[in-house]
Amino acid sequence: MKRGAATRERILEIAEASVLAKGFGATSIEEVIAEAGITKSGFFYHFRDKNELARALLQRYVETDDRIFDEIFGRAAELSDDPLQRYLIGLKMLAELLADLPDGHPGCLVASICYQERLFDRGVVELNRSSVESWNARFRGYLEDIAAAYPPREPIDLDVLAEMLSCIVDGGIIMSKVLGDPACLARQVLAYRSFIKLQFQPLPAGSAMLTTANA
Repeated sequence: MKRGAATRERILEIAEASVLAKGFGATSIEEVIAEAGITKSGFFYHFRDKNELARALLQRYVETDDRIFDEIFGRAAELSDDPLQRYLIGLKMLAELLADLPDGHPGCLVASICYQERLFDRGVVELNRSSVESWNARFRGYLEDIAAAYPPREPIDLDVLAEMLSCIVDGGIIMSKVLGDPACLARQVLAYRSFIKLQFQPLPAGSAMLTTANA
């Protein structure tokens, strides 16, 4: 990595850690400059202002998450041709990845921006929204493949079910931090996995007959 690129990456690492710890409002350019060991002109060479820094942080965060999802669910697709099993395997691998974080998940940059939207220009806010929509569309696609092969046991909106994973992850991050229990996040993802399995996995023939008889 060239020196300029390395400096830019160092700035982003420092800024992201600060933002996740205390929010954008409490993160100053001056403290980032001091920790990075650069001059103010050095900072402004890479980022025109705090909005540009926020945009770069968000793009970097989204690209990292997209890469993780591509790797996890791509690997799951290699392990099974069945859409339901692929999704269940991917969720298990995601939970294992989250459980392996030594100090728990550091936080969600998307949520941090959402909480302080008034600090940012429209471009940052729109990027935040489109990022969430992209993740929802990804999981909606997985669920559509599952529903085509395995009709859900109860009527359910696949858009809501796709959104649920992001809600569970963000909620799990908050719960982990509040309770001081890093393992909470992985448990929540596994609970979502169990819900998906119960919703779509076919009942054994005898069980289906019993359910019909009792209806």
